[in-house]
Amino acid sequence: MNILMLLGSPRSQGNSAAIAAHFAKTATALGAEVRTVELNGLSYRGCQACYACKTKADRCVLQDDLSPVLAAVEAADVLVLATPIYFGDVTAQLKGFLDRSYAFLAPTYLTGGPKNRLNDKKLIFIQTQGNPDPSFFGGVFPRINHFMEWMGFTDGQLIRACGLGPQRGQEIPTQVLAEVETAARGLLARA
Repeated sequence: MNILMLLGSPRSQGNSAAIAAHFAKTATALGAEVRTVELNGLSYRGCQACYACKTKADRCVLQDDLSPVLAAVEAADVLVLATPIYFGDVTAQLKGFLDRSYAFLAPTYLTGGPKNRLNDKKLIFIQTQGNPDPSFFGGVFPRINHFMEWMGFTDGQLIRACGLGPQRGQEIPTQVLAEVETAARGLLARA
């Protein structure tokens, strides 16, 4: 199984990155190939609304550091998106990737035809937040999962850690780590 992890945090050692690293360690131990990309280390632009991906090509035509990442999404069986919540939403780094993933929608989605170019890929969404209330920012994953389903992702799964502050090296709650391990085992068992 080929797993691509995109880290949306600007902090390499942040909470969402630590949870994603635990997922990668578990999945690798179970035989998966895992590639991790820190979006903050890339130089890329957001979607330019040029519609070339719908009229001239079957991919995003921008050429920058995100181009090989978009190609890697197509090759992956599982996509893991990891992000803290900043100002009520995903980070700017992850939002830039999500906007560019518009290229994964088939041109026919505009006319009522098939929507996706990707088929049966799995999505794991790791969300960390400072607010301890799980209902706070509860709309982030359903909204993003909706668009990922349009692209062909199935079985989107949320792993959320609440009440984590900005301290580096903060201990991740054991129930979150157990949830990560269960998710990894579940994916590899279905492979």
